[in-house]
Amino acid sequence: MHIKTIPVGQLETNCYVVADETTRECAVIDPGADSNAILDYIESSNLTVRAIFITHAHFDHITALPEVERETGAPIYVNERELEGDNQRAELKLRSNDNLRFYADGDVVTVGSLNFEVLDTPGHTLGSVCLRCGDALFTGDTLFRDSCGRTDIGGDMDLMLDSLKRLSALDGDYEVFPGHAEATTLDNERRFNYYVRYANDDLPALRD
Repeated sequence: MHIKTIPVGQLETNCYVVADETTRECAVIDPGADSNAILDYIESSNLTVRAIFITHAHFDHITALPEVERETGAPIYVNERELEGDNQRAELKLRSNDNLRFYADGDVVTVGSLNFEVLDTPGHTLGSVCLRCGDALFTGDTLFRDSCGRTDIGGDMDLMLDSLKRLSALDGDYEVFPGHAEATTLDNERRFNYYVRYANDDLPALRD
């Protein structure tokens, strides 16, 4: 498995291209902007896109989605709960797309020899998911190095803490690839991330 990180857009969202090095098939995770950069990398690496995964449907994670989908023809996977409520940008970009697929907790999508398992992790948004593939964990805006996603823009802190507790309870260690900033490891976040430790009752209350 080869993982290419492409920071895109003004918010430097991490778009990931995850490839099976034998078959040259790949998945694109969160094409947030700069479609030319994403597509140029795919073409120059002689890759075939088999799936586009959306961890959540905030604009900085889906702005380049129409171009990437149009050029690759790959199906788009998103949690159906991302189309609930008032997420109008998601509605406009996703609802009418005939290439749309819905995935949910426990689903596995295979790309080449790579198996991507869906983990429901609401909090930042209702339909946020993480994707587990081998020893890699793609966490969107749920888990960051030393932090977690915002919940003050339509999220839910109680759900976020439940999701962080769930991730920290996974067996073993994983390399964590978040939606923004640098990669980390799950062991590092278990030890040092305030929010993860609070979710596991290792620290005093986050708020009164």
